[in-house]
Amino acid sequence: MDEALLRRLTPNVLGVLVRCGADFAAAEDAVQDALIDAIRRWPDDPPRDPKGWLVTVAWRKFLDQARSDTARRRREDVAEQEPASGPAPAVDDTLQLYFLCAHPSLSPSSATALTLRAVGGLTTRQIAQAYLVPEATMAQRVSRAKRTVAGVRFDQPGDVATVLRVLYLVFNEGYSGDIDLAAEAIRLARQLVARIDHPEVSGLLALMLLHHARRASRTTSDGSLVPLAEQDRGRWDTASIAEGIGILQAALARDRLGEFQAQAAIAALHADAPTAEETDWTQIVEWYDELTRLTDSPVVRLNRAVAVGEADGPRAGLAALAELDPALPRHTAAAAYLHERGGEPATAARLYAEAAHKASNLAERDYLTRQAARLNTHRGR
Repeated sequence: MDEALLRRLTPNVLGVLVRCGADFAAAEDAVQDALIDAIRRWPDDPPRDPKGWLVTVAWRKFLDQARSDTARRRREDVAEQEPASGPAPAVDDTLQLYFLCAHPSLSPSSATALTLRAVGGLTTRQIAQAYLVPEATMAQRVSRAKRTVAGVRFDQPGDVATVLRVLYLVFNEGYSGDIDLAAEAIRLARQLVARIDHPEVSGLLALMLLHHARRASRTTSDGSLVPLAEQDRGRWDTASIAEGIGILQAALARDRLGEFQAQAAIAALHADAPTAEETDWTQIVEWYDELTRLTDSPVVRLNRAVAVGEADGPRAGLAALAELDPALPRHTAAAAYLHERGGEPATAARLYAEAAHKASNLAERDYLTRQAARLNTHRGR
């Protein structure tokens, strides 16, 4: 069974049903039921026109559901618009589904779940496993999202920026279970690049590729975090780095800078450095200046402060950090790092321990705790 083919066809089949008058929630349920039938039947009897088969089966399932609905008359009117028999039309509605699933009325978590289900073709169980939540919880989240967008017209223009943010949220979830969300986000971003000619769309794909290229070196075999400066660069995926840089250069040449292009430029400078010591921190600070201008994000300013500490010395970095709210996530960890670089191990150890207490995940907490212990042990000797 070619599950990759089914996932590629899912948004197209869903789009056909919606364009023929099915409401989004009912159409999505029907498509999922058709996919289950395909998984059962295709290994023994593969269809000549997979998309046409799915459209036909999904439409029949939608009609079966519609006939049991109390609004029989309205549903029967819709049924008259049944998709024509024969080969499925070549119309691709994937882009409109992106916009629908990233509708501004949805919360970020609901938008990501709906995108993975409707555009990515994942089952509710697969999405739940990836997010490490019970299947029932994810089913409720997806159902609420579908109800929210039920009345949205399928031909309304969408917001590309919202779609990009949703895809980046998916990418940053990483991976767990049997679905690799980072790889899935890259696959969906490639689809988007093929449909939207915009440098920020390319910038997001480049950013994902450049980050993903370092994935194998980010943790040890026991799951411990490895900071960028200590990663084995021989394990980086050079093909992904080259592709990401090529995509980024083409996007930047269009002179329509956006935040994803700026983030990708920073990632490219890290990826392009043969060693940590050869990193061009001055250029990285300049790109953080651009990113700050574009977003005015406190998190960006915090990352910029660390980069300033590398480019101009830890004192300059601490001065930049002092301008920010200490309650910012990772503010204390950044301060600890800069104090250690400035030759203040006692202060750094205390701050590392404090940062570990504030850490939002176990891997980060363990890493910060080890940093504090390392400095305290060194002082004791």
